[in-house]
Amino acid sequence: MPSMQAQLRLTCRITTFVILYSTCSLNAAVIEISGAAPLRDAAIRYASCLPREKRKYESHNSGFSELTVNINFTSVSKTKEFTMSSAFQLRPLGSTGITVTPLGLSASYFPGKKSVYAAAEEGVNLFFAYGFDVQMIRALRELMKSRRDKFTLVTGAYNYVWWAQDVRKAFEKRLRQFNTDYIDVFLFMGVMKPAELTPRVHEDLLKLREEGKVRAIGVSCHNRAFLGKLATDGDVNALMLRYNAAHRGAERDIFPHLATHNPGVISYTATRWTALLRRPKAWPKGARIPTAGECYRFVLSNPHVHVVLTAPRGERELRENIAAVHQGPLDEEDMKFMREFGDAVYNQKKWFM
Repeated sequence: MPSMQAQLRLTCRITTFVILYSTCSLNAAVIEISGAAPLRDAAIRYASCLPREKRKYESHNSGFSELTVNINFTSVSKTKEFTMSSAFQLRPLGSTGITVTPLGLSASYFPGKKSVYAAAEEGVNLFFAYGFDVQMIRALRELMKSRRDKFTLVTGAYNYVWWAQDVRKAFEKRLRQFNTDYIDVFLFMGVMKPAELTPRVHEDLLKLREEGKVRAIGVSCHNRAFLGKLATDGDVNALMLRYNAAHRGAERDIFPHLATHNPGVISYTATRWTALLRRPKAWPKGARIPTAGECYRFVLSNPHVHVVLTAPRGERELRENIAAVHQGPLDEEDMKFMREFGDAVYNQKKWFM
């Protein structure tokens, strides 16, 4: 097929991106990017969907407020227009009254303070932190100082299993740690069975919400049947649950129970602790393997999930994941692939949490 040239024009104003793009079989691509540094970085992120070995960047710091990105394609098949930012717009966190970005940041793999700042710069507004996430805590204390209302802080008290948790004491400690006077979503975390959410713990959570010290209360739990019951009862208005291409039980045990009270759904383990990024033994050698971005997009393709957490190891992974989510839900062909690959991972019969 003779070579054809297609122009990709990117006009940037903070987070608004409208792109004319082509779906093609690329033999080569040269991307020429000019503009102020944040805009250049944005263009590079969206160009990063090209195969790594088939792209080249030429960056010029000319300080423009508008970018033009030219891509020389071969074998161009079709072109259509779409708005990249629409997939990353704020959406309601269920019935909580809180609005969130579809991707939230967890610092579980200690990505560094710089990554927390980068997430905020990219528009991410939901941050999940344990009490020992020192990097996240320090960054958020600084970031929230003058614009607390722009951040959704999700944290909580741990289920200690062997001894009782003082929810009120844990809550007051989180206020001091984050230097804030309220928590957006306060969770009782690590619940494995219904008995661990004791009447006292439940009552303490309800009181915190009634007093206006938290905007939403919830449970992080590995027991899907129990989460389904909590959704039906409506006593908590946020659920934190595991859901990914290999672990799809929530589709049966939780999601059908959400309609009545519409709790906020926060999903984690999108990559199944990276198992979805590696070839299982039964998978053909050389066959397609999901990217982390596809794992996040799989989760967000389910309309019952309001936000999925990403836990990158550094700024590069963070920006790649954000760029992927900007592409929106997966199409049905990619969803089929993800389910098939997820089944192959699940059927390895290894320890699965």
